[in-house]
Amino acid sequence: MKSVEQILASRRLRRTTVRKRVLLCFLSSEFALSQHDLEQALPSFDRVTLYRTLKTFTEEGILHKIPDDSGTPRYALCHDCEPHAHQHHHVHFKCIRCEHTECFERLYVPNISLPKGYEAEEFSLLVQGICPRCSAHSNSK
Repeated sequence: MKSVEQILASRRLRRTTVRKRVLLCFLSSEFALSQHDLEQALPSFDRVTLYRTLKTFTEEGILHKIPDDSGTPRYALCHDCEPHAHQHHHVHFKCIRCEHTECFERLYVPNISLPKGYEAEEFSLLVQGICPRCSAHSNSK
């Protein structure tokens, strides 16, 4: 896995403290994160700075946005994306109990044939259910 410095250098981005800290949050998390999650983890940075950092990272192909039913997007690390060209044809899973969202990189969204005249720009598949951690926790009671 690339380091924070390598990720920023590969996109020719300045290595600011906020960018490094945000990337460290994503590198150390096994779940997708929302802006609110980052605000809680990095209280020394204001909301606008974090928003701009997420926007830049998404535009540069460092993070991808995962929409869900809450209306609050979550973000996860990209692995093979280029700036302005995301390749996220995998399934996302959101647990309805703990509300963690994960990328299932090896589960691909099937090809979808749209009617004539329609052109897909991006698509996402979100599966909601109960994750193994929550399932094990409820079974142990």
